[in-house]
Amino acid sequence: MRYVAYLALAVLGVAVAVAGALVQDAWFPGGLLLALAGSGALFWGGSKLTRNRVGAIVPAGLWLATVLFLSSSRPEGDFLFANGVAPYLYLLGGAMAGVMCATLAQPGFTDGRSTGAR
Repeated sequence: MRYVAYLALAVLGVAVAVAGALVQDAWFPGGLLLALAGSGALFWGGSKLTRNRVGAIVPAGLWLATVLFLSSSRPEGDFLFANGVAPYLYLLGGAMAGVMCATLAQPGFTDGRSTGAR
């Protein structure tokens, strides 16, 4: 069941990256804050859903890969991100949110019993 959650988080990571890329420069600075809040909520929610750090790493890793893919220019000269400070803040802020959610995630208890180590 956990692997289904990881797959769903991976798909959501790609979807949030694409949606954030479209919104972050449209309504600056509100769109940027909305995109970063959505990314951070996905990463934190993934860690809480799976009760481990992998729940934040999976969507954050695919989010980063998607944003880097979308920021590359095509042979026709088209690219999704505009020139300016907003795309850099989106990339940096989202990466920082992913790292923070992965490192701050606390492992949860599965059945409430102690492992014996105190």
